[in-house]
Amino acid sequence: MDMNFTNIFDFLTQLKDNNQKAWLDNNRKLYETAKKDFEQIIKHLIQEIGFFDAQIAGLEAKACIFRLNRDIRFSKDKSPYKLNFGAFMQKGGKKTPLGGYYIHIQPGGESFLGGGIYMPEPTVLAKIRQEIDYNSAEFHQIIDSSSFKDFFGELWGEKVKTVPKGYDKDHPDIEILKLKSFTAFHQLSDAQVKAPDFFNHTLETFKIMKPLNDFLNRVFDSEE
Repeated sequence: MDMNFTNIFDFLTQLKDNNQKAWLDNNRKLYETAKKDFEQIIKHLIQEIGFFDAQIAGLEAKACIFRLNRDIRFSKDKSPYKLNFGAFMQKGGKKTPLGGYYIHIQPGGESFLGGGIYMPEPTVLAKIRQEIDYNSAEFHQIIDSSSFKDFFGELWGEKVKTVPKGYDKDHPDIEILKLKSFTAFHQLSDAQVKAPDFFNHTLETFKIMKPLNDFLNRVFDSEE
């Protein structure tokens, strides 16, 4: 598929310099066109991801796409709109607690592909740590594979400052167990996003992400 980001980049570039409701109201057509293009891209991604991850099949694109509006209630920055288009693809859409696939499009080299679980609830976090502790060899087979390293480097996430309860400070995976999120990111240049092979590159990235999602999502399979 030809993923055309021209309208999306044009809109987001202009929005960066005009992050005001009045401007968006006056340029609603530009926004709607970009939004529609992004929706089509997500629709096709869902369709193709569904061939290697059955949980994604049949998802509605709209259920996965994040709103453009920012939550400014507790922020010093009162800019009303995000400067990116983003979508999280997994059963249940963007509100699911499951690990899934994330695409973030933002001009200026700020685009990336990612996945995993971001800031799970304490009970889920404890279960993920236990799963890693019990199945360390399997987990390392995933995150230490050459393909995972090439695409994502290391797991990313904020860490707790102290040793998690129930684990020893000398645990071989203590730095991983300190994580509060279990996510991975693949940074993208604007040129990569606009390249003809970007759709295939995205699918390849998500295929490499899938074993991590599968491992993390087992903690939900075991819930009563």
